[in-house]
Amino acid sequence: MKRAAPAALAVLSALCLASLTACGGDSGSEADSAGEPAATASEQPREKQQSPEDRLKQMVITEADVSGMNVSDADVVSSDNSEFAFAKSPQEVTVEKPVCAPLAYAMNQLPLGEPQADVTRSLSSSPSEPFTYVMLTAYEPGKAASALAGLSEAVDACTGGFTAKANGNTSAYDSVTAEQPVAEAGDQSLAFRSTLTFRGATHTVHGQAVRSGDVVAVYFSVDGLAIANARPSDAKLPAAVVKAQNAKLG
Repeated sequence: MKRAAPAALAVLSALCLASLTACGGDSGSEADSAGEPAATASEQPREKQQSPEDRLKQMVITEADVSGMNVSDADVVSSDNSEFAFAKSPQEVTVEKPVCAPLAYAMNQLPLGEPQADVTRSLSSSPSEPFTYVMLTAYEPGKAASALAGLSEAVDACTGGFTAKANGNTSAYDSVTAEQPVAEAGDQSLAFRSTLTFRGATHTVHGQAVRSGDVVAVYFSVDGLAIANARPSDAKLPAAVVKAQNAKLG
C-alpha cells in the first residue's frame, strides 16, 4: 500500500501539491487469428469485479465536491518526498503504550486494522492554510467495526499522551481528548483532538473517523506551516470537507 506524507511535521513537503490523473481500464479482446467469429454478447466474459481500491477511488472526495479547496493524491505527494515520511506502514511504528497505536496511525495517514485497500487525499484552501487529510479504507465484512473499536479504545486510554517512533523519527503527543464529531454519519462516528509541543509552541490537531459498512473514513487536520515556524496553532476540521466526504460513503 502507498503511504501519505506524515501529517504533523512533514506536511510542509506537500505545500506544492501534485494533481491526480485517473487510470484507464483494460481494452476489449478481438476475434482470434483462426478467423472464428467474435463471441456474442451472451458469450462475453463477465466484467471484472471492481477491486476495493477502485471502489475507494470512486468514493473519495474530489475538487468537484468542495468549493475553493485544492485536492491532491497524498500518496503521489509522499512518493516525491519520501525522505520526510514518518512511516510507510503501521509495521514500522512502535508506541510506548501499544493501546495508543491506532491514534499514531490515524495522525500519520496509516491504515487502521487489517484493510483490503486505502486511498488518501490532502486538501487545503491555500499553501499557507492548514491541511486536512482524508483517508478511506476498505475492509472485509466485520473488520471495519473492529478497526474503529481500536481507535475508540485508544482515544479513551491515551488522554495523558503518548510517543510514537518509526525509522528514527519521533512524534510525541501531550494529550488526547474525545470531542463531538464535526458531522456524524454512517454507522459509527468518533472524534478527537490531540496537542503536541514543538520548539516551545503548542499545537492542537483534530481527527475524526466515520464507519459506513465496511469502509472507514479518517479525517485529520494540521497546520504544518505554524509548526515549522513555532507559531501556536489549532487546525480544526473543515465541516464542508467532512460533510462532503460523508455524503459519498453511501
